[in-house]
Amino acid sequence: MDTRIALIGIIVEQLSASAEVNHILHEYSSYIIGRMGLPYKDKDVSIISVVVDAENNVISSLSGKLGMVKGISVKTMYSKSS
Repeated sequence: MDTRIALIGIIVEQLSASAEVNHILHEYSSYIIGRMGLPYKDKDVSIISVVVDAENNVISSLSGKLGMVKGISVKTMYSKSS
């Protein structure tokens, strides 16, 4: 199957959700190209950007699992070409 590059943006508003987010990302670690996390202490949130190279269904599954975690917001942006 063809793969696509996607950027998944995660805003962690409840730090108690961090462990679950990390667990999910570990499950998909073979697809992750890179990850950057920024704590923003003034607003009491953390921002995580994750770049993946995977099939559409894998990216959707990862985004969906992350989206079900209480206390975080997730958005995914896909590359135009595979």
